[in-house]
Amino acid sequence: MPRVILLFAAMFLVVSGANAQPIVTESTTTSTVTTDSTSETTVNSPPPSAIAPNINTSNSDICTVGVSGAVQTQILGLAAGATVRDMNCERLKNAKTLFDMGMKVAAVSVMCQDERVFAAMMHAGTPCPFDGMIGSQARSAWEANPDLQPGAEENQRMEIDDSTKKFLGGAGVGSLLLLLLL
Repeated sequence: MPRVILLFAAMFLVVSGANAQPIVTESTTTSTVTTDSTSETTVNSPPPSAIAPNINTSNSDICTVGVSGAVQTQILGLAAGATVRDMNCERLKNAKTLFDMGMKVAAVSVMCQDERVFAAMMHAGTPCPFDGMIGSQARSAWEANPDLQPGAEENQRMEIDDSTKKFLGGAGVGSLLLLLLL
């Protein structure tokens, strides 16, 4: 039996060796490429952009809000930014500081400068302090002097700080220039 296997293997090698002959081809290719071209490139780009500045007010211990804006025309671009004071935030911080120093009546007095807090205190039966008086004496004093209460007609004017005035003035001048360019 080993002879049969050996004979079979030898025949397999002879048959497979007879079929494995290399294929040879010969070819020659000649090509010529001639290119003549004229090109024109036109680049249309948009005008420069006025990008509003980023006003970073991420510090949580300051009472300011960042405001910015930008306007772009075909001729001119304007961008501006500023910070605006948050008066209510300042009032809350001042009241908290006074309270932390043990000055509770003064802290309540600071909060009572807001007409909403003043009204809430009156409705709760705990009127805001008036010239050092508290409780029923303060209520009587507030009722006798309604013109001194927060929210009274003469006290309702809007307070604008200097930085806000400068910002609004600059915005007005910028708007006027923009209108002149259009």
